[in-house]
Amino acid sequence: MTERLFVYGTLRRGSRHPWAAKLAASATCLGEARYNGRLYRITHYPGVVPSTQPDELVYGDVFELRDPEILAALDAYEGCSPDDAEPTQYLRKLQQMTLADGAVVEAWMYVYNWSLENRERIKSGRFDEVES
Repeated sequence: MTERLFVYGTLRRGSRHPWAAKLAASATCLGEARYNGRLYRITHYPGVVPSTQPDELVYGDVFELRDPEILAALDAYEGCSPDDAEPTQYLRKLQQMTLADGAVVEAWMYVYNWSLENRERIKSGRFDEVES
């Protein structure tokens, strides 16, 4: 089974975050994709929750992982490793994404798991368009 990861914030292509570079070195980017969800600004990083509304989309990149072991390191970065206290801020879940060419793929993604009260919703679905 091919391991894929959908990223929508600090891990996207073009990000200057050190973990974005680590991901890029361990994976091949398949391109931009969209996910049926709602995007929120948490602080200097985003969080996503699933949506059933067809017009609520989050945009990000799908990577095919050459080294699936990077997922354990990313779990620690995202605060959802087995060593992190429950409830973790994110949960890594398999979700369906739609690639730019219309193909639907399954990919891991980090779903936000804490309260969204008083968090700004990013209706464009693109965190890279929001000023920090």
